[in-house]
Amino acid sequence: MTTQNVPTEDVEGSDRRHRIWKNSSGSRQGLVLLSKYGTLVAMAVMLIVFGVFVPNGAFFTSENLINIVNQSSLTAIIASGLTIVLVVGEFDLSIGYVASLAGVLVTGLIVRQGLPLFLAAFITLLIGGGIGAVNGIVVTKARVNAVVATLGIGTVVVGLSFGYTAGSPIVAVPKSFPHLALGKIAGLPNPIWLMAFILGLLWVVLNRTPLGQRIQAVGGNRDAARLAGIRTDRTKISAFVIAGLCAALTGIMLASLLGSGTVSAADSYLMDSFAAVFLGSATLRDGEFHIVGTLIGVLIVNVGFNGLSQLGTPTFWQYIFKGGILVAAVALSTIARRYARR
Repeated sequence: MTTQNVPTEDVEGSDRRHRIWKNSSGSRQGLVLLSKYGTLVAMAVMLIVFGVFVPNGAFFTSENLINIVNQSSLTAIIASGLTIVLVVGEFDLSIGYVASLAGVLVTGLIVRQGLPLFLAAFITLLIGGGIGAVNGIVVTKARVNAVVATLGIGTVVVGLSFGYTAGSPIVAVPKSFPHLALGKIAGLPNPIWLMAFILGLLWVVLNRTPLGQRIQAVGGNRDAARLAGIRTDRTKISAFVIAGLCAALTGIMLASLLGSGTVSAADSYLMDSFAAVFLGSATLRDGEFHIVGTLIGVLIVNVGFNGLSQLGTPTFWQYIFKGGILVAAVALSTIARRYARR
């Protein structure tokens, strides 16, 4: 009979969590359960409420449910890139601006330079990844705080967008470009298929590849990872590059959806992404950022938006919902981390 080797830290961690659970009070157990499953309960409550109160049962129609997933797709793509950066232990506040720049670049390359769609998209993705690399280099080599560095670089990106467009939207795109986001495969909109592919790919990268293991190791303990021979700076730069690529892809798809390139079209994706990722970190795990959680977080946010819209709620309530859910997400994530470490 063979004996399976189990990592010591996994055994110790499991025993520690079991002792915490066994010896904890009922209120603490309740907080732990809330921190891990509260978001799913909240989503179930929203589904029930909207299903009951939206007139004519319009909320639970197949058309509306597909619409919710479709509306979630672009946010999920950009948020999945942000997830990788947060897993490695950094922040990226430039992703919304990079997505906006990507939208004006891809339309400009098609309309002004006359490039084919896929070549324009490829160049735009390279530029998005390049901006991510610059973020990573500034953070790791210049040792600038990630919040300051990415916010500053994001502001530079805004300037580049205005410089390229002179503040005017780029329109008159060829008919093939809007089809990229408006087309369907097997009855489902293209963005849903793209979202499934990107999130599946990043899940594999994060959980089944050496790069993903390095990213998680650096995020868990940078010094220990460095002593283990991991090139921490290179790993962090790779995470920022992934975030830049996802932001650029989101910008391309958004420009296709709108049929134009606009300077500030994707700026709002920053807050949406953070809300989704922090909601996801408080779902199923002890405050850890992960791809599946991010998808759940995105769906929760968009279920709320869709339901409020169908109920005819004034627009200002949607902003209140967005800000409130971000605060609640961070609070749940903090609770989960606090009790996971005790």
